[in-house]
Amino acid sequence: MPLLRYLRETERWSAGALRDLQVGLLRRLIRHAYGHTAYYREILDERDLRPEDFGSVHDLAKLPLLDRATLRATLETRTAEGPPEVAIVKTTSGSSGQPVTVRYNAESRHWRDAIRWRGYGWGGYEIGMRALHYWGVAPVSTSTWWKKQKANVDHALKRDYYIDCTPRSEAALGKVVEDIKRLRPHVMVAYAAGAAALAKFINTKGLRAWEPIPVLTGAEGLLAHDRAAIEQGIGPAFDTYGCRETMLIGSECELHDGLHTSMENLIVEILVREDDGSMRAARPGELGEIAVTDLHNLACPMIRYLNGDLAVARADDRCACGRGLVKIGSVQGRVTETLQDAAGNPVGGLVFNVLFSMIGHVARDFRVTQRLDRSVVISIVPYVGDRLPEREERILFEHATKYLPGVPVTVDIVNEIPLTAAGKRRVVVVERA
Repeated sequence: MPLLRYLRETERWSAGALRDLQVGLLRRLIRHAYGHTAYYREILDERDLRPEDFGSVHDLAKLPLLDRATLRATLETRTAEGPPEVAIVKTTSGSSGQPVTVRYNAESRHWRDAIRWRGYGWGGYEIGMRALHYWGVAPVSTSTWWKKQKANVDHALKRDYYIDCTPRSEAALGKVVEDIKRLRPHVMVAYAAGAAALAKFINTKGLRAWEPIPVLTGAEGLLAHDRAAIEQGIGPAFDTYGCRETMLIGSECELHDGLHTSMENLIVEILVREDDGSMRAARPGELGEIAVTDLHNLACPMIRYLNGDLAVARADDRCACGRGLVKIGSVQGRVTETLQDAAGNPVGGLVFNVLFSMIGHVARDFRVTQRLDRSVVISIVPYVGDRLPEREERILFEHATKYLPGVPVTVDIVNEIPLTAAGKRRVVVVERA
């Protein structure tokens, strides 16, 4: 709680003052990493660097990036030999299916929690509110009886109600509507696609029977047409973005104009990969790869971690809401979701998200899959019938031809598009050898 009160002050600082705070924390992190971890001691010695050489966040470029494979391979050598000790251990597979173990200390845990509550507060979610978590797999499915009971007590005290968003049949969605009426939540926290599917069901059936309920979305990108459906069927949508390795990275404020980054806890870089393989900072408006540095994880430092996501860079201008926290633009999928045209040129999967906003009135769901031979299959679940109307089908092919020249494209009408094991929607799938 003291950290949360502090964050509600620092969010109003200027971007320059917040950068100064980051530099001080970065020097502390590097000093600790040099003194207590074999991995960073070797890197700094090889480059003849010391903590005093980091006088700006831009000096992070002096250090190598930490990709997912390196993160896994260096777990032990990045774990500090001295205090603070590891307090939390988490394992996540992400979209790659390769397990990643993350270790962090109690201080880092407190910062993560305070950052989350601040970001949620911008969407209207305050501590103590009755919250419906429409999430992937309910967290009570832990390993032991004691842990299950502990989780149940924790949820009850916090007034948290968990519903698995994976089942999306009409019967399952109808049950969720009844749960909303019964629980009368003050707020919802939901997978973006899960909340959208529920909202579209509510809108189609005319079932909304409550005052607007704020919906904080996460885990997946919030598409424009999904936001519109949520706001019509449930209440105002507030996008959030994070990853299990560092937790909340950015949150929308009440103006819904980009995501304020968690500057007091993380340094967020947006990086563009050049043709020669080098990386540079993205300019405002450019799409780039996200690299995060966890400023408070001293137990197992993560500096310049490439989490595999792509986002649009923004300038450091102060938001009209008055907060000085630097923003990033929309998170536009993952590096692994980049398609290729016939000549091998990269094409961001977002182009099909935009397409679906144009045909979303006739199609309930879609998925774009690029095969190993570069051919593309667009799977569509229409609202009615077993094909798309002629006009929308023409739009689809014209759009695909424009952005994927020379690539054979076929449309596959299906009854359902399966979710991932965690209940998430994958809009773009690129097969890898």
